Amino acid sequence: MVLTGRTSARRGPAAVVAALTCAIALVTVGCTGDDEGGFRPGAADAGDPYVPGRGNGGYDVTHYGLDVRYDPATDRLTGRATISATATQDLSRFNLDLAGLDVGAVTVGGARAEHRRDDGELVVTPPDGLPRGQPFTVAVEYAGVPAPVADGALGAGGFLHTDDGAIALGQPDSAATWFPVNDHPSDKASYDIAVTVPDGLAALSNGVPGPKRSADGWTTWRWAERQPMASYLTTLVIGDYRVTTGTHAGRPMVTAVPSSEPAGGAAAVSLARTGAIVDFLATRFGPYPFESYGGIVVADPRIGYALETQSRPVYGPGFFLDDRPNPAVVAHELAHQWFGDSVSLSHWRDIWLNEGFASYAEWLWEEHDGGRTAQRAFEAQYATTDWSQPSVDPGRAAMFGNAVYKRGALAVHALRRTVGDDAFFRILRAWTAERRDGNATTEDLIVLAERVSGRQLRSLFDAWLVGGTAPALP
Repeated sequence: MVLTGRTSARRGPAAVVAALTCAIALVTVGCTGDDEGGFRPGAADAGDPYVPGRGNGGYDVTHYGLDVRYDPATDRLTGRATISATATQDLSRFNLDLAGLDVGAVTVGGARAEHRRDDGELVVTPPDGLPRGQPFTVAVEYAGVPAPVADGALGAGGFLHTDDGAIALGQPDSAATWFPVNDHPSDKASYDIAVTVPDGLAALSNGVPGPKRSADGWTTWRWAERQPMASYLTTLVIGDYRVTTGTHAGRPMVTAVPSSEPAGGAAAVSLARTGAIVDFLATRFGPYPFESYGGIVVADPRIGYALETQSRPVYGPGFFLDDRPNPAVVAHELAHQWFGDSVSLSHWRDIWLNEGFASYAEWLWEEHDGGRTAQRAFEAQYATTDWSQPSVDPGRAAMFGNAVYKRGALAVHALRRTVGDDAFFRILRAWTAERRDGNATTEDLIVLAERVSGRQLRSLFDAWLVGGTAPALP
């Protein structure tokens, strides 16, 4: 993710090494006592202080099947979500995150289930308890006028009504504004998404495009993301867009810009470099991890950021001002397909794992594209860094600050300088291969880097990520 304008919140001295290496486990037990027979409710919170109230425990989702219909004239969305999951405990009831929409009916395993709303939670009680290890399917019918996220750390997000349609987008959360979900990146799943909109509008989302069907003035667009995806990486972009569909390296490539954007404008020119940038990054990070490529540029000025929505990043209009192409932001968001999307964080305190590597990818691409070397970019950033701001566990207010992005990138290059190019790129490729489709922590990276390089690196990571003074140059 990249912001067009970013400030860093101030905080006190950096955390000690123990704070860096501690992995915070996802809460998977109930928050109340045992129910009859030993079954108990799943937790109503993932236990992540950066997103209080988000995520849930007691089950693991494997797939979301979403079928939604949106009418821009009324801003009304109707939907059916079919969720495949497995109980991770003896489960008497469970929660799904869902904000501001009305629920008509819920079934579990085809049987009608009791349900109630508790603020942004949908509380579901199946007719019978779900034993640990049992797969089950939840179907939720819902409708209403979706709303933005009220307290987005990033800025405008959630479900946003636009002049010609809608945009569902945001980090660290947005998905619960348009479908019921376990809304935390620790529970990734595959997706099938069908979106029905009035004829003439595009309805863009993640993954491989499917066949479109039109009837009675409405068109259904279909998308499939078969690799596990964190919920905040889902997107829905509806409106008047010029959509370009093709292939790259044998996989679908779908890009879109507002119809008002000139065909040869900066946005279209920048997106046209997607294939070349992906191919370069693959030489550094390993094979591209998904089945499709692309990107979407939106016109809404409320979107002051770009976001690495899986397989198809979304870019706000501010990145293409004065009709200047901006391949750097494309490189950043495409690097996230490896760092953040395929290998996702386990807990938001480790967001530097996403942003530090993506920011470093900008330096790699700049050098490859004939600009500054990564070393020169490193030296310039080192000279201006505020070392009192930690990259790891920066606090929610600073999770999109310079320490996460730029200090994180400094730490990546310091690792490269310390272990040498051969070991460095072996570390990156091992990380993206061994952790593909999963989740990870800072501690996981340190362990892997030490194993691949054969060196003790904990003090290096500590100095560059959380130490309160400028570390010595390697």
